[in-house]
Amino acid sequence: MTGSVTENDTDADAPQADRQPSLWRNRDFNLLWSGQCLSDLGSAVSDLALPLLVFGLTGSPSRAGLVGTAGLVVATVCRLPAGALADRFDRRRLMILCDAVRLVGYAALAWAVVAGRASLAVIMTVVAVSAAATAVFTTTEFAAVRSLVRPNQIVSAVARNEARSYGTTLAGRPLGGLLFGLGTALPFLGDAVSYVLSLSAILCIRRPLQQPRPELPATPAKTGRRGQGLRFVLSNPFLRSLIVVAIPLNTAFTGMIFAMTISLRRSGLSPVLIGVATMIIGAGGLLGAFSAPALQRRLPLPTLIRAICWSTAALMAISVLLATGIAAAAPLALAIFLGPTANAALFGYQAAVTPDHLQGRVVSVILLAATSAAALAPALAGFLLANIAGRPALLTFPLLVAVSAAVATFSGGIKSMARLPSDSDAG
Repeated sequence: MTGSVTENDTDADAPQADRQPSLWRNRDFNLLWSGQCLSDLGSAVSDLALPLLVFGLTGSPSRAGLVGTAGLVVATVCRLPAGALADRFDRRRLMILCDAVRLVGYAALAWAVVAGRASLAVIMTVVAVSAAATAVFTTTEFAAVRSLVRPNQIVSAVARNEARSYGTTLAGRPLGGLLFGLGTALPFLGDAVSYVLSLSAILCIRRPLQQPRPELPATPAKTGRRGQGLRFVLSNPFLRSLIVVAIPLNTAFTGMIFAMTISLRRSGLSPVLIGVATMIIGAGGLLGAFSAPALQRRLPLPTLIRAICWSTAALMAISVLLATGIAAAAPLALAIFLGPTANAALFGYQAAVTPDHLQGRVVSVILLAATSAAALAPALAGFLLANIAGRPALLTFPLLVAVSAAVATFSGGIKSMARLPSDSDAG
């Protein structure tokens, strides 16, 4: 594969295209999407409640922060093995197993809270096991989408998953605070229930979540199989460019939001208004996710990616100029609005050009590269704000986006992107 959809891939998907006239009437995809809406909502609820629980038990902000860091570290370490598992084993069974593990973990944590046995060790164990299961589940789900939708539905499917992520995060945080106030164990019990619903939805999906696989030899070259995803990414001009574009872009978004929050607080803005600014930014991403398919249809993919990157750099720079007031949230919300379109276009194209048997490993390589760099963004933002005064520190992030924009402008891998079929194309 060299960055275009092959004839074999299109032929393989032709029968399912006949069965799926519309993404909104695609029963199996909607089951998966709905189940994950509930699961993601439960995760957002518990993500807010976990540090509150640890802080209440220990009185230590550092230990409360350690819980979130531990989850991120475990998820990062598990990302590449998750891709190999998604390509090696039955994806439906793997996702059911992950949901079962997380269900048991959070049900046990809820019981421990009620029984007064929720020690830091118990909490850390649940967080670590859940983070590992989540890394496997999300990679497997990403790999499975291509088997559930037509080629002309891929971008819309990725965009709907983006909308799900923003929407559940916006709703889950206040809901988590409300449930935690009503009862300390309720957020974790709610998360456990969400995994029951997710597992039930997956059990109701009728179609296989991967294409038929050839039997592996009796003594497979395990090391070679593990490196297939990385080799495929490095050999594909588009996927190489995708990584180079995604790393600074994701780092800039994560760092800019964190830095803007601290900057607004330094300027004397109240926590309530900072919360409003954060909601404005999140709402921009949610609206952008719903608009992504329409934006993607109107421009060729290379032009779209370049336009998004350059406009995001400009909008972030404008936000820096307004960094002392709540008005800074508006251009940043517009930049976030464009983010889902970039993700839908880039990852939708990735799903189309990657063979099904490599989907998990390729996705895991890209996500590992993008998210591991973004995980360092808060630390980078804190260092810059501590050592560089005001706006010059914040300008680092629009400059990072400009790097992505330059790569998108001059990279042969982006220029070579073929047009993908869209929802408006006749199947």
